[in-house]
Amino acid sequence: MNLYSMFADAIRRRSAGTAIVHGGRSLDYAGFDRAAAAVGDFYRTQGCGRGDRVLLFLKNGFEYPVLLLAAIRAGMVVVPVNAKLHPREVAWIAGDAAPKVIVTHGEHVAAITEALSQGVAPKLVAIEDIALPDLSGEAPPAADVAPDDPAWIFYTSGTTGKPKGATLTHRNLVCATVNCLADIFPFHAADRVLHVAPLSHGSGLYLIPSLVRGAENIIWDRPSFQPDEVFDAVAAQGITVFAFVAPTMIVRMLDARPRDDLGSLRGVIYGGATIHLEHIKAAVKRFGPIFHQLYGQGEAPMTISYLPAADHAGADDETLLSAGYVRAGVEVRLVDENDRPVQLGADGEICVRGDVVMKGYWGNPAATAAAIRDGWLHTGDIGHFDSGGRLRVLDRRHDTIISGGTNIYPKEVEDVIAAHPAVREVISFGLPDAEWGESVAVAIVADPAANLGAADILAFCRESLASFKKPKHVFFVDDLPKSAYGKVLRRTLRERFGARKG
Repeated sequence: MNLYSMFADAIRRRSAGTAIVHGGRSLDYAGFDRAAAAVGDFYRTQGCGRGDRVLLFLKNGFEYPVLLLAAIRAGMVVVPVNAKLHPREVAWIAGDAAPKVIVTHGEHVAAITEALSQGVAPKLVAIEDIALPDLSGEAPPAADVAPDDPAWIFYTSGTTGKPKGATLTHRNLVCATVNCLADIFPFHAADRVLHVAPLSHGSGLYLIPSLVRGAENIIWDRPSFQPDEVFDAVAAQGITVFAFVAPTMIVRMLDARPRDDLGSLRGVIYGGATIHLEHIKAAVKRFGPIFHQLYGQGEAPMTISYLPAADHAGADDETLLSAGYVRAGVEVRLVDENDRPVQLGADGEICVRGDVVMKGYWGNPAATAAAIRDGWLHTGDIGHFDSGGRLRVLDRRHDTIISGGTNIYPKEVEDVIAAHPAVREVISFGLPDAEWGESVAVAIVADPAANLGAADILAFCRESLASFKKPKHVFFVDDLPKSAYGKVLRRTLRERFGARKG
């Protein structure tokens, strides 16, 4: 089954209903289907056939959903990459994925062409030269594909090395979509869904179940996420759902001016990183129990576990600190360093099995064999099941700080410090220590008006944190280094402050 076939019912029922809106432009469902079929034909004229890759290096825009899903409709493989990457990084991905076509903004064409490795020669198409075509009459059906044919290659953020291409099949994405609708969020045809995050990432994945249900999808047409502007749109347009937001965006929502005209908003899907306890408490208190948390990764999208909105209402700390319940159709087990299951309640690496797990890393059998062993995807995340049977994600395995032989999870430290009213952002990491092996360090973005010092942070930690977990090094920074996907780069901080310490 071609993933695109899941839209057939919505196209029949909602043919004249609005599918996509961006600024003053829109496409109804019938028009979207015709445009996707025509763009698939365009890709063929550029030399693409079944199984060939189409790379998209684009900011969110009117054409993006069609360009994305047209490749899948035609039996090709779409490779969406983050628009914040450098053209040289895109050229590296192109060398790995070997796309026949790259669609990008005209300003990047020359830089990508120059950076491509010898022998890598995709056709580069500037988005400014594309006008969405429209077939006359009824669009032909989507291409026949095998369930395990690749549909989407999602390149990891590469925080620990070069990106790897998680290969998602039609089976993976059909399973993920069905279970999103069952467990994560019940989109319906009356929804007006706002996409404020990149369609190359989480928001693009949640575009799929939204279209399956016939909802109207509004692509944010401003250059950045400004909460007051976003809330103005919610009030004016009756937005009902934010398709996907990162925790940092929720924190920024808390900085928006107070208002009482957001009653249409019934759902905010969030994930991509852990959220600090004080932040989600404040968000639920201010906006109500409209937050739906997901935990997953590019190798197992939409998703491994979920915490529904109802469970945010009046929740205790243990619930809000968790990543919720294992999703239908997914198995999770926790293992030790020897891949042996740990006892219930003990910490272990989170391993996942099910149809949502990727086929493997594109062109990288060694990385695939390391990640998927005996059918289980090893996520690299450490967690445990809490007293309510919910999965709690503690940290990435390689981020764990080992001090004096004791494991310290950075998030434990971060959750305490994030509760300080003058702390805007905080990240914890380990630095080499001659006596203890590693010691705890934190980098903090503080409110400039607070005149916060290291002694204030240590005193605050003393109230809630065991002595051996307290930071030995406190660094104040203007901002935290982040990847193109918005994830804080602990490695960069370790290198920066480790060199300074030495």
